Amino acid sequence: MTTGLRGRRGRLARAWSAAAVCALALAGCSAQAAADGGGERTGQGGRPAATGTAGATGTARPKPSATAPESLPGAHVNIADGQTVGVGMPVSVTFDRPIPVAERAHVERQLKVTADVEGSWGWVKDRNLADGQRVDFRPRTYWKPGTAVTVRAGAGITRHFTVGRSLVATVDVRTHFMTLETAGSSRRVPITAGAPGMDTWNGTMVVSDKASKVFMDSRSVGYGDQYHGYYYYAVHLTTSGTYLHQNPKANTYGGRQNVTHGCVGLATGGPAKRFFDEVIPGDVVKVTGSKETVAVGNGYGDWNLDWDQWRATSALA
Repeated sequence: MTTGLRGRRGRLARAWSAAAVCALALAGCSAQAAADGGGERTGQGGRPAATGTAGATGTARPKPSATAPESLPGAHVNIADGQTVGVGMPVSVTFDRPIPVAERAHVERQLKVTADVEGSWGWVKDRNLADGQRVDFRPRTYWKPGTAVTVRAGAGITRHFTVGRSLVATVDVRTHFMTLETAGSSRRVPITAGAPGMDTWNGTMVVSDKASKVFMDSRSVGYGDQYHGYYYYAVHLTTSGTYLHQNPKANTYGGRQNVTHGCVGLATGGPAKRFFDEVIPGDVVKVTGSKETVAVGNGYGDWNLDWDQWRATSALA
């Protein structure tokens, strides 16, 4: 069954703190997360963060400004100081007001990522924000596990975070299985995805938060009385409401047929809880064999652009 947390912006603050609320999109669900196991949303499914592009030597691709950094009032970074994130997590910075096109290059120069990585900032049209309210930093490829990163957004914001072990889950909606690769091991898990006409988004998504219990109501997303109640072990993938979560239908249809309203369902008990316990914000979930690709600004969809496309979204490109 799919769910969608409705329309509340959040910043990823303390690890797995509060619940999120999102609106339905193609693969969305309606939901209210219980505040007993989830983390606050960051930028789209994890809120945006800071600036600059670090090169292989740790130097930003656009050279840092020679002058002292300025303050950036109303700027918010999606990663908490001291947090450990998955290899797909972008640094995302959101602003309380849209940044005009003419000012974006100047703002980027106030953003800096220090790490042993090649990357670039890019302006993203967030699903729930106006154009110019979000800019993300993404490496050329996924972060290397163990990478230590420092983010500075103007004169007043500094974050230090670490990239944890790699976890990449690939959901094949045609075979109805998810392949989970982490720490040199691999396993296959039966799943059920979106039924025809309610297809799960295709493409690469990044875990923004999770909640051990989420209230899902189909009436809030135009599906009548098809579902109305709590679902468990919900891993949040998109702002529009795509989750990977426990679904009783997966007990029967997992590995056999797609029957959900757009989310990815795992069997009750072992499979759903085990996956929930493993994932952290920034882990990668790739969906293959479906139809429309998730938008860049619907959660952390930055990886759905190739490197040249991503660099072209920078105001300093």
